[in-house]
Amino acid sequence: MSPVVLFFYVLTYFIILLAVAWYTGRNSNNESFFIGNRNSNWILVAFGMIGTSLSGVTFVSVPGAVAKDAFSYFQITLGYLIGYVVISFVLLPMYYRLQLTSIYHFLQGRLGIYSYKTGASFFILSRTLGATARLYLVVKILQDAILSNLGIPFWATTFLILAMIILYTYQGGVKTIVWTDTLQTTCMLLGLIVCVIYILNSLHLSVIQSLNTMSVKGYTKIFFLNPDSKLYFVKQLIAGMFISITMTGMDQEMMQKNISVKRLGDSQKNVMTMASVMLIVILLFLFLGGLLLLFAQQNNISATGDKLFPTIALNYMPPFVGIIFIIALISALFPSADGAITALTSSFCIDILNINSKIGWTEKQKTRTRHIVHLSFAMLFLLFVMVYKWANNPSMIGVILKVAAYTYGPLLGLFTFSILTTKSVKDQYVPIVCIISPILCFILDKYQQTLFGKFEIGLELLIINGLITFIGLKLIAKK
Repeated sequence: MSPVVLFFYVLTYFIILLAVAWYTGRNSNNESFFIGNRNSNWILVAFGMIGTSLSGVTFVSVPGAVAKDAFSYFQITLGYLIGYVVISFVLLPMYYRLQLTSIYHFLQGRLGIYSYKTGASFFILSRTLGATARLYLVVKILQDAILSNLGIPFWATTFLILAMIILYTYQGGVKTIVWTDTLQTTCMLLGLIVCVIYILNSLHLSVIQSLNTMSVKGYTKIFFLNPDSKLYFVKQLIAGMFISITMTGMDQEMMQKNISVKRLGDSQKNVMTMASVMLIVILLFLFLGGLLLLFAQQNNISATGDKLFPTIALNYMPPFVGIIFIIALISALFPSADGAITALTSSFCIDILNINSKIGWTEKQKTRTRHIVHLSFAMLFLLFVMVYKWANNPSMIGVILKVAAYTYGPLLGLFTFSILTTKSVKDQYVPIVCIISPILCFILDKYQQTLFGKFEIGLELLIINGLITFIGLKLIAKK
């Protein structure tokens, strides 16, 4: 398919996003940008958050990982569901009761100013690393499929996409993102369904027949019962639970959208609706991964991992399916990138710069500062995407989950200590504890074969990190 034609469709899609952003961003202010005036529709938030939670990495990496790990990722998804229950009935009531704009203000009230700044800083670090990893994967696919054929370099492609995101989030922030995420999630799910239907028809198989064929090849195995394996069911379930608690419930980007809903009950319905739909969507992605493998074997396609889906969609499917794939891929990209930049801007302005507490600052001064921070994070995203390009990791979903284990672990320890105990701490030592904990986890992970033999530490590294932080906070607790 002509790269010019694909680029035309991408441009048209972006113009539609700009139109939605212009309409929803009218008469916006800083409160609109940060928390959507606490008036967002919970149904729109729930649907849009599916796209934010999945991202382009899920769209490409989850199907690509089926060859290696079968359907084991669904074990983690079941853990997500348990985690979302904790978020709905433990964390959200607390956030609403305190009327938080930034969820890390809870740490300030509970432990102190150093704990508050440490929590916000770890969120900024984690979300920056994770969001740029997601962005890199999709930019690389777009570069290979479209922009390289037009003579546009990789850095310019990244800059162009970030410029698009800045244009439609610059004014409206969360107020706009709630609507654009809904549009983008719709496009992503439609693209997923179209690709599944096309491959089934191409293979002349029904859903049952295809599942039987996958089962014979070992692709449909969900539950792994070897305790030594990193895919062990109990490990994956518990890890999934804590991943969702930390990466959603203790993450300003995700909670920023939830607390933009007016009532607690609606926000809880939002989270549980998203969790239920997520189970179905992840199963569909895994099913697609099995179909892609069957299609690749039938057509002697050698692509594997993250390259499997793009290669088949753009080179072995009709042009209209290729266009749908590109639009769906972009739709998976934008919700994770636009929400991340907006949340990072909000957290840096509120938690680090304290612009809401600046005495004598006018709304115009606050808005100008917010714009500078917003643009600065876009440039930081450009830098990190180029770093990921240099690293060239074959599977970005593994990178993202590993980054989360190191950077969300201290947040897990901070929030858990604050909720489960009534003790105060020597606040000035909290940053030291939260820095030492990931370092110890890195050493543990690097030398795990020497220390544990055949036993493999996988995603539960996040829990270990949180536990070490919790113990560290106990050690610096005040008598």
